Amino acid sequence: MLRVENLVRRFGGITATDNLSLDVARGELHAIIGPNGAGKTTLISQLTGQLLPNSGAIRFAGREITTMPSYKRSALGLARSFQITSLLTDFTALDNVALAVQAHDGHSFYFWGSARNEKHLREAARSALARVGLGHRADVVVSELSHGEQRELELAVALATKPQLLLLDEPMAGLGITESARMVKLLQELRQEVTIVLVEHDMDAVFALADRITVLVYGRVIASGAPSAIRQNEEVRRAYLGDQHAVTDHA
Repeated sequence: MLRVENLVRRFGGITATDNLSLDVARGELHAIIGPNGAGKTTLISQLTGQLLPNSGAIRFAGREITTMPSYKRSALGLARSFQITSLLTDFTALDNVALAVQAHDGHSFYFWGSARNEKHLREAARSALARVGLGHRADVVVSELSHGEQRELELAVALATKPQLLLLDEPMAGLGITESARMVKLLQELRQEVTIVLVEHDMDAVFALADRITVLVYGRVIASGAPSAIRQNEEVRRAYLGDQHAVTDHA
C-alpha cells in the first residue's frame, strides 16, 4: 500500500528525516513510535504532502506521489488526522463532516450553507458520524463536544473522504482512561476496513493494536517488526521503551 524509500528532510542544519525507508502492507495497522523529536509528525507531513522531502521517494498503491500536492493525495485515498485537533469549532459535528465530503467530491466552497442543503452530503456525513459512535451528537456544535468526542469527530472527517490509507497522528493525545479505551475499540473495528498508520505515545494502545511497529530515533529507523520483536529489541528498550515493556507479549 505504501512504500517510503530513502526519505530525507532537513530544516537548516537539522536532519528531521534521515534516509528513512518504510513499507506498509495493505490491510495492516502499522504503528510508528519514538521519543519526542524523533521525526514522527515530520514523516506524516511528508506522506500527506504538507511537507516535501529533500530527497527520496514515496509510493502509494504503486504510484509515485513524492511531489504530488496534498489534495491530489487525498483524492487517491490518503487521509490524515492531526496531533492537535483541527476542526471548525463554531460549526456542528455534522457540518464538519459534510464539508469534508463536499471537498472530496470536488464541490466548490462558494457558500458554507451549500453543504447543509445537499441531501447526499448530509447522508454521507451522518453515516461517517454513526461509524465512530457520534450519530447522536450530529447537531452539537464542536466547541461543546468533549475532547474525546472531538478526536472521534476527526476520525469521522477522515473517513468521510473514503480513504484507502488512514494516517493518525496521536489520536490518544489528551484522552482519559475511558476515552482511550473507547478509541482503541474504535480503531480495532476500523482496521478491518482500512489500512492504518498510527503515530502514538500510548504504548499500551500501540501494543494492543499494531500488526507491525517501526521505531524512529532522530529521524532514523532503528527497528521495525512485529510487536513481540520490538518489545525484546535491546536498542529500542534503551532508546525508548524502557524496562516496563521488555517482556513477552500479553494478549
